[in-house]
Amino acid sequence: MKKFLFGNWKMYLDYKESVKLASVLAKKIKKSDNAVAVFPGSLSLVEVKKKLKDKISVGAQNCAWVPKGAYTGEISSYMFFDVGCEYVLIGHSERRHVFGETNEEIRKKLEASLDAGLIPVLCVGETQKDKEEGKTQYRLKEQLMEALAGLDASADKIIFAYEPVWAIGTDNPCLPADAEDIHGWIKKEVKNYLEGEAKVIYGGSVKAENVASFISRDTIDGVLVGIASTKIDSFLAIIKAVKNQ
Repeated sequence: MKKFLFGNWKMYLDYKESVKLASVLAKKIKKSDNAVAVFPGSLSLVEVKKKLKDKISVGAQNCAWVPKGAYTGEISSYMFFDVGCEYVLIGHSERRHVFGETNEEIRKKLEASLDAGLIPVLCVGETQKDKEEGKTQYRLKEQLMEALAGLDASADKIIFAYEPVWAIGTDNPCLPADAEDIHGWIKKEVKNYLEGEAKVIYGGSVKAENVASFISRDTIDGVLVGIASTKIDSFLAIIKAVKNQ
């Protein structure tokens, strides 16, 4: 079964570093049966797309919730679609917790990305405090309900990313068995709002050393990789590990 392997480059790489990494990736890998995509910074996105051609897809890290207008500093989902993006991250934990994005704003961005023809990767996840207080399902349910209730779409138009906030950028990933259980719960919860079978990927300290333990689980449809996707050796090792599953 096809797996999703997404690399979120965040703001780790500048323009030259992004283009160089894309050039090396294009030389090192063949087109995969899995869905492989990278999410570079907006300034390097077009050139990264040119380098990767059809070997790896490209996505945006964020988008505005309006198509165009007087919104200084914003980039719309339609603009990303026009330059060849296939995916867009919506509601990444850093957007929620660093930039204060609300569930209402995330819902608007989700609708905008669908309208533009992009495949949104809707990120949900609980904080350390939520986990300690036993509120993981409560928090996920809240995020999913406010994003999906009344949405005119089917589940196959959206990819869901479970990213426990407490695991991101640490050496403390979620246990694969726990992630498998939560992914199963998310799939059932999505059925309350959308028709079809949801695809759920895991994000949170994914590395070459642990990716197989996640990707081999029945309810985990792929991974969202952070800093490990910005280093050629580690990203190639992750791609190989996913391919071998």
